[in-house]
Amino acid sequence: MQALFDELVELRTAIAESAVPLADALFSKAPVSDRDCKRLANLSHYLTLRRRDIRPLQRLLMRLGFSSLGRLEGRVLPTLDAVLASLAAATGAAPPFPRPTEAAFFDGESALAAAADELLGPEPSHRHCRIMVTLPSEAAEAPDMVADLVARGMTIARINCAHDDREAWRAMAGHAREAGERLGRQVKILMDIAGPKIRTEAVVPVKGTKLDVGDLFRLVAEGEPALAGEARVCASVSLPQIVTRLSLGDRVRYDDGKLEGVVEALSEGAALIRVTRCKTGGTKIKPEKGLNLPDTALGLSPLTAKDEADLMSVVECADMIGYSFVSRSEDIDLLEEALRRHDGAEAGRAEGAGARKGRLGLVAKIEQPAAVRNLPVLIATALRHQRPFGVMIARGDLAAEIGFERVAEMQEEILWICESASVPTIWATQVLEDLVKTGLPSRGEMTDAAMAARAECVMLNKGPAVAEAVTLLDTLLARMDGHIFKKTPMLRALQSWPD
Repeated sequence: MQALFDELVELRTAIAESAVPLADALFSKAPVSDRDCKRLANLSHYLTLRRRDIRPLQRLLMRLGFSSLGRLEGRVLPTLDAVLASLAAATGAAPPFPRPTEAAFFDGESALAAAADELLGPEPSHRHCRIMVTLPSEAAEAPDMVADLVARGMTIARINCAHDDREAWRAMAGHAREAGERLGRQVKILMDIAGPKIRTEAVVPVKGTKLDVGDLFRLVAEGEPALAGEARVCASVSLPQIVTRLSLGDRVRYDDGKLEGVVEALSEGAALIRVTRCKTGGTKIKPEKGLNLPDTALGLSPLTAKDEADLMSVVECADMIGYSFVSRSEDIDLLEEALRRHDGAEAGRAEGAGARKGRLGLVAKIEQPAAVRNLPVLIATALRHQRPFGVMIARGDLAAEIGFERVAEMQEEILWICESASVPTIWATQVLEDLVKTGLPSRGEMTDAAMAARAECVMLNKGPAVAEAVTLLDTLLARMDGHIFKKTPMLRALQSWPD
């Protein structure tokens, strides 16, 4: 017991000291509020702790009846201090640090709840997790459709600025706010700016040939696509950099990973790619489908000329802006500079019914390996700008970038890092997708949706049965609230085994 006590004191001291340079780096560019200083300090402590393998220590603590340190994301030093105080009592020693009060111990949890309320709106009375729904184009002319989604449990309406136009966005936002007012609920609006389009364009042959493992296809940077050599398909692309910055051996993934290939040859403005993985029966290359290049630095700005033009509508209509392809602190600074050019419009926005109160929130979409690596810096940069801030785990692009086998691991790490900094998260991509599209959920996606309750918000995509999906998700999330909060099981009384 004494050896364990000494080891834990050493660990606590090392974390507090080693986290100082990291905290200084996160605080370096500009001061933040006292509340955000605490958030970044705990983030630094958590990152420092997770550089160590403490599994043997955890097993020993569990065996002796103490906390395993497995749920300390939001309270690193308070957890260590509480365990040390209990160990000191067991050994008859004086505690080296005061036992934290209840308020101090759960301070990170309180800060996360406050940040979620500020960004995402108040949590519903029967569940802590909000529901966001991507509105389809027809929602602009269908207020009853939007009202039905709100009545079923939607608390945030997502508008994708890659589709439709300013008048349609204004109508969608208006319908959502009006429905919320009628039902006495606050409905928030997230507008997702499109970012650079990394997609196929024209494809030959037009009717589409299925590619299988071992086949070759071409991508051309500019001009009309044309078949050449052994390539069975050729496609032009939306941006020349998609082709011109490729290197031999770089991987190319098509349409959320439905096909993967490796660059085998390069010529002026063209790349020849050998298929290494695809769906059983082959995959067709079609226009307007996404491309992911996990090994290639494209050097693209996440803010396009279209995005700049769309910001006026975002400032007018939205409570939050969804920011794609953000991976560096400079990307957040770039958006802030653009938003400052609209400061006059934001300040002069009419105080109509349901209008935004406070500053426009920012949701960083984490969908690239660089964004995962730089997540602590992105958090610190966003807090420095003092906007309500959250993170969307964009699992579709993230899986296509890092590989399907790693996406489950990465979504957990993103949840933990965000919790350690009291940053709310949005669990997105393919939630209840079978139900949304066909009206019938798969068994696996029900489990996935249940695990989404560990985030502060879950996003559903549009589809013919999205209203039914909102109803099911509303019930499911409410039930899961009785069983789990973040990584902590909640041991309510079980009902399935009567006396």
